[in-house]
Amino acid sequence: MQTPVFFEKIFGNTAQLTVLEYLLNNKDNDTYLSGIAADTGLSHSTVSRVIEPLLEIDLITEKPLGKQIRVFRLNRDSELTKFLLKFKDDLRTIIERGGK
Repeated sequence: MQTPVFFEKIFGNTAQLTVLEYLLNNKDNDTYLSGIAADTGLSHSTVSRVIEPLLEIDLITEKPLGKQIRVFRLNRDSELTKFLLKFKDDLRTIIERGGK
């Protein structure tokens, strides 16, 4: 079961935000386009489209596995990633306290 969708509560529901939060929730795991699609309910093509901007800003890394499979992982060395992980933890704490 996926953890609560904290970003969606604040920023609304978009495919890129859904993928971003999925990756933040799975920060220590390698994942595939099809795995992200299956776990988020998004189509494979949508995940493929929205993951490209995250690669461009170095938020995630990509490692080809064979000729057709792409493996993704959150880039834990990125300052942006570190900020987003802290932001997510802080946001979760605030929401769990009832927004106070």
